[in-house]
Amino acid sequence: MKKKILIICANYYKNISNGLLTSAKSQLPKNCLIRIISVPGVFEIPVAISRNLKKFDAFIALGCVIKGQTPHFDFISQASTNAIMDLSVKSKKPIGNGIITCLNMKQALARKKKGSEAAKAILSILSQK
Repeated sequence: MKKKILIICANYYKNISNGLLTSAKSQLPKNCLIRIISVPGVFEIPVAISRNLKKFDAFIALGCVIKGQTPHFDFISQASTNAIMDLSVKSKKPIGNGIITCLNMKQALARKKKGSEAAKAILSILSQK
């Protein structure tokens, strides 16, 4: 049976999210049914997953948060991570967390390939019985 995978990509930093998306898709087998949803930022990722929990077998959350001059970075990073973990545990469905949290744009650009790790993580869980 083909696995249905939803990729939710936060496009606040479009050049970073494009790299994350490309690297995630490169790891997914051809026999998967893949749908991609774009959201404005990482804070919107959990609600997009929640609205689609019954339609897909697994999810990949992709996005980037870069630390600024205020505590906003900490709040967004923690809230999105906690929400994704809660959704995964409650639904018993894998959610690959490909949201990178960086101190600056240079770090973010160096981590654009982290989407592949999120994809590998969900495939590992999907292959378990």
